[in-house]
Amino acid sequence: MIKKAIFLLFVLGISTAQAQSAKDLLDEVSKKVNSYTNIVIDFKYSINNQAENVAQETRGDVALQGNKYLLNIMGTKRMYDGKKLHVIVPEDEEINISSQDEDDGTSVTPSKMLTFYEDGYTYKMDIVQDIKGRKIQYVKLIPIDSKSDLKEILLGIDKQTKHIYKMIQKQNNGTNVTITVNSFKTNQPLSKTLFVFDKSKYENYYINRLD
Repeated sequence: MIKKAIFLLFVLGISTAQAQSAKDLLDEVSKKVNSYTNIVIDFKYSINNQAENVAQETRGDVALQGNKYLLNIMGTKRMYDGKKLHVIVPEDEEINISSQDEDDGTSVTPSKMLTFYEDGYTYKMDIVQDIKGRKIQYVKLIPIDSKSDLKEILLGIDKQTKHIYKMIQKQNNGTNVTITVNSFKTNQPLSKTLFVFDKSKYENYYINRLD
């Protein structure tokens, strides 16, 4: 019994150390992200579900400044000016405008994509990959909410820059969503009107105000 107790304490000690190490790394990432005036990311987005024979890949880009963002993906532009979300769909010549609650913990927005892990997850260190000379440390995040659609998230972090390189979301339905960062630029000379909706640019569009 004493040997078993010592063994359990040893295992618990390792688990606690791993969790603390993972937390320290995530804290470094968060501190680095919050130190920038703005961030511009070009990324690859892929979704895969073998059982459903789903395999899709595309690219996108996003500019982040505080809680404001401009996201371009799949031919759609999503712009949030700090109060209103504007979803611009050129194919349909339609714009949907709605409020967005930044304090809603269930809402995962681009402005949270680099800090979403701060609440609602337990985490531990996972594998390290060598990608073209870069050491990518993965952290496994498991949702605390047992009813979550997510099974787990693997967050790949560049050990040198402390920037997020890859995020793999594994869902309970077998779908995997992967975001891979192609370029990560900071403190860029962004236009002052980048996050400002200009109605005059969309004269022929149907504007749908949802609230």
